[in-house]
Amino acid sequence: MTKQERAMNTRHALIRSAAQAFDEFGYTRAKLAGISAGAGVSSGALHFHFDTKAAMAAAVESEATRALHALARHAHRKSPSPLQALIDSSHVIAQQLRRDVVVRAGFHLNCRTAHHSEVNLHQEWLECVRRTLERSAAHGQTPPHAVQEELTTTVVGATAGFEALARQDHNWLSRPALTGLWHTLLPQMATPKALTQLQAAGTEAVINATGPAPAQPAAAHASAG
Repeated sequence: MTKQERAMNTRHALIRSAAQAFDEFGYTRAKLAGISAGAGVSSGALHFHFDTKAAMAAAVESEATRALHALARHAHRKSPSPLQALIDSSHVIAQQLRRDVVVRAGFHLNCRTAHHSEVNLHQEWLECVRRTLERSAAHGQTPPHAVQEELTTTVVGATAGFEALARQDHNWLSRPALTGLWHTLLPQMATPKALTQLQAAGTEAVINATGPAPAQPAAAHASAG
């Protein structure tokens, strides 16, 4: 293994350890000493890669944003229709928030902490829902009289509510929970013909193609110190 590869591995271990600490304790209570211990590296190695805790948080948030963008692109590229893409996006994003601590911690950092960020993930989700519903209307999947802004508000509010509840109980972001939500919403959104073609549980090929859960590091969780 080259020096550059070792440095990259150390950086990835630190980002995952930081994500675990932020997820468990929150940004304020997470300690750099616990993060370096969780990654199995010295405090000197930590400071070589990250000057401050804020820099670590920014790295976690950046990794989460990259992963979420990739998931959304994947769903919209592979789903058979715009409205199905919206359903599939919600499932793959929820799946990743449940099982990947970096995505979960980065999303929470973006939405809940006061530090400056170039990205607003809640706003991006709102725009994604709005654009997708506009495309679904153009494809005849939603009725002509449907008020797109009201549908956007409903979908965003419902999915954001599930994410907030999942901070205490991850089952709110389970596939059955999301399926139940779409079973409730779709009859109010889709034309009768479109409704027969939509899968509230998501498209199997799209959801399964997101890959296995990331491996957890062997090191102990970073403590609050």
